[in-house]
Amino acid sequence: MTEACSAPLRLLAAEAVAREAGAFMRRRFVDASFEVGFKGPQDYLTEVDGETEELISTRLCKAFPNDGFIGEETAAREGRGEAVWVVDPIDGTSNFARRNPHFCVSIACLIGGWLEVGVIYDPMRDELFSGFRGGGARLNGEGIRPSKVTSLANSAIEVGWNARAGADRYLDILRRVADEGAAPSRTGSGALAIAYVAAGRSDGYVEHHIKAWDCLAGVLLVREAGGYVSDFLAGEGLLKGNPLIACAPGLKDALIAAVAMEGIVL
Repeated sequence: MTEACSAPLRLLAAEAVAREAGAFMRRRFVDASFEVGFKGPQDYLTEVDGETEELISTRLCKAFPNDGFIGEETAAREGRGEAVWVVDPIDGTSNFARRNPHFCVSIACLIGGWLEVGVIYDPMRDELFSGFRGGGARLNGEGIRPSKVTSLANSAIEVGWNARAGADRYLDILRRVADEGAAPSRTGSGALAIAYVAAGRSDGYVEHHIKAWDCLAGVLLVREAGGYVSDFLAGEGLLKGNPLIACAPGLKDALIAAVAMEGIVL
């Protein structure tokens, strides 16, 4: 079996690991026995982030010892094969730290530079979004599709925030989205927001700059569900991040024109 043909096997492993990691972080969230710190302004960090990433890394390394690993909290590990895992142990750490039950595990796998597997698990709702390239996208085993909306005036668009882009650029996107009649929002987890686009719960997601571990699993899900997503992996997206637009297919042209983001590769 070639590595590219092993995507379904890696999907099964990622689903199992995501559920195990999710159960662990749910226990820690409920007992609230963790310390909260900051990596920068509004950039929360808890000890549970590192513990969860260690669990995920250990399980995946044991199952696929030749694979590389890129995690939000640890240095990248080079593999001997073509596959690399990209992981955010807790996407939505600020919510986790504030006792807001809206966060998830995000696990993606690239093989030979192709995005092959994406898994996002919300442990508080027990919702597992998953898929592999060419195999469709699912929520708890059932197929999902993006919304059928074709007008921004009838849409709900989540706008991602990060300190790297700055307040002015964030507020500019909010204004542009609202000026088109869309309802803008922010929930604090980019991974879940993108998964919601794939499932038709939200109509679009935009962010000036997002990291690979926050979005790659969601990018796979939106593509496999039949939605539109910009080329996040263009240039140095994997290691340095990129702008991102993900949306229902009927909103593609209107949303791209509305937000007019610099540096995005369509």
